Amino acid sequence: MSKKAILGPLLILLGVYLLFAQGTGLHAGAIFAYFWATIFILPLGFFFHWMYFSMTNGRAPGLLIPGGVLVTVAIVCQVSMLFNSWDVMWPGFILAPAIGLFEFYCFSGRNRWLLIPITILTVLSFLFFAVFSLEALFTHTFLDQPLLVFVLIGLGTLLLLPRRKKAKINV
Repeated sequence: MSKKAILGPLLILLGVYLLFAQGTGLHAGAIFAYFWATIFILPLGFFFHWMYFSMTNGRAPGLLIPGGVLVTVAIVCQVSMLFNSWDVMWPGFILAPAIGLFEFYCFSGRNRWLLIPITILTVLSFLFFAVFSLEALFTHTFLDQPLLVFVLIGLGTLLLLPRRKKAKINV
């Protein structure tokens, strides 16, 4: 893995943190408080993937299950920490084992019975994501107004914009 592949995402996360933490100061405690998932969990998930793809030569697909789970959990935790959205992001924890099992399904013997728990967990997770995202639209406020107000204004504006007409091609 190149230095750019590691340094790039870290610089992006640091920039996002600095964007949202203006005026609070940058110190080691704040970095660990906001980026613990990226610092501790994500490398462990990548380690499992690295072991599967380089060390075992594809002979131990079981390593992909904890790898997929840990990478998904790290992403869910990191997004939740940066945007304080635990109330919307928690269904990602249900999705995590589905992703780990799906990686196992793709790189092992493709046992079709694995698709049953993968589908159940994925549908359940997306259902909860949808329900809690809609709840967030109706209850969270931005500038002392429900977020739904701004969504409705944006949709109305999109409907009023003129559409381009497609040119007809005569054959």
